[in-house]
Amino acid sequence: MHPPTSPARQWRVPRAVPAVKLAGAVGLVALGLLLADGDPVRLALAVVAAVGLVAWAVRDLLAPVRLAVDADGITVVRGYAGRLHLPWPAVEAVTVDRRTRFGLTGETLEIDAGETLHLLGRADLGAPPADVAEEVRAARP
Repeated sequence: MHPPTSPARQWRVPRAVPAVKLAGAVGLVALGLLLADGDPVRLALAVVAAVGLVAWAVRDLLAPVRLAVDADGITVVRGYAGRLHLPWPAVEAVTVDRRTRFGLTGETLEIDAGETLHLLGRADLGAPPADVAEEVRAARP
């Protein structure tokens, strides 16, 4: 009989985030059409910015799960929509970086795997990075 394994847990981009990005892209194109006033450069800049937002939203739709943890290790998103599995022995540290700018504190989850460092924010995880860090550390055998 196999020993019990810790249950798999995953964190994903909140569903509203890609929707807001797509709505922003539509808004940019509408604003570009409204303010272009016959100037193709203004409209082109609005369309280029909108395409960037759409590409960013598509990434959220293609790879919504940014971090997964199970008994074997950690799986993180790599590149645009790829995944990388890090076995527990490869994970050197799981920390939270806190920085204050303009009176606001931002947190980033840092997963140090020796030669690679994986950074995930609240928008990637759908939860506070400090809470995720605690769960990841608790899942480590």
